[in-house]
Amino acid sequence: MNTNELLARLTAQLKQLEQEVLQHDANLPKREQKLLQDADRFNNELFIQSGAKLAPCIAQIDNSIKQLAKLIKSKISNNTIALSCERIQDRFTAVRRALNTTNLGVKSAAQQKAFRIATAKKRRNKVHDESGFNWIAAGVMHNSHQLYEELNKHLNWVSTFEQKILNLQSELENCHSADKIRMQNEILLVHRRLGKCRQAISYIEDRIQAFERPFSQTYKSFKR
Repeated sequence: MNTNELLARLTAQLKQLEQEVLQHDANLPKREQKLLQDADRFNNELFIQSGAKLAPCIAQIDNSIKQLAKLIKSKISNNTIALSCERIQDRFTAVRRALNTTNLGVKSAAQQKAFRIATAKKRRNKVHDESGFNWIAAGVMHNSHQLYEELNKHLNWVSTFEQKILNLQSELENCHSADKIRMQNEILLVHRRLGKCRQAISYIEDRIQAFERPFSQTYKSFKR
């Protein structure tokens, strides 16, 4: 086979692969594109590409064939031509493999995402369990709306406890001496509940900030 036939065969092979890749990319659901948006599907020595779509690979193979044509015109050795063709064929093989394994890649990415979410949830639950605020349901920590509801609930409790302390202190001033110790203990107990409630408010506010921080960063990046 002469060099012209070689280049013609490689070009034809690329055209056929390009049609398959264009159809592949056009049929990709948005969910699959999102799952694979950061995936590196090839060895960096073959392609500079990431994500679900394979069209960038076609352009890179096309450049390789054009470079081979320039090398042939410069009268390079047959050994160099053979090595260049081998590299191009490796790229063809890699793209065809990627065409046939997109579904596997999506499944793997979905499993990895689910694992990351489960691990993060487990870590948050562990932190919550060790926080000492076990009366707050762990599920609340994963929902912004529920966090705000919990915050409002605790703020109401603070007001209730503060009012109760004022009432008890008023009663203490007028109660019989035999009841003073009981009243003082009751006031102390409400103070403890008030203190714990205020700590919980700080804890919930921290969780709200941690929950909303990624959305805030996304908004700031968008504004730039």
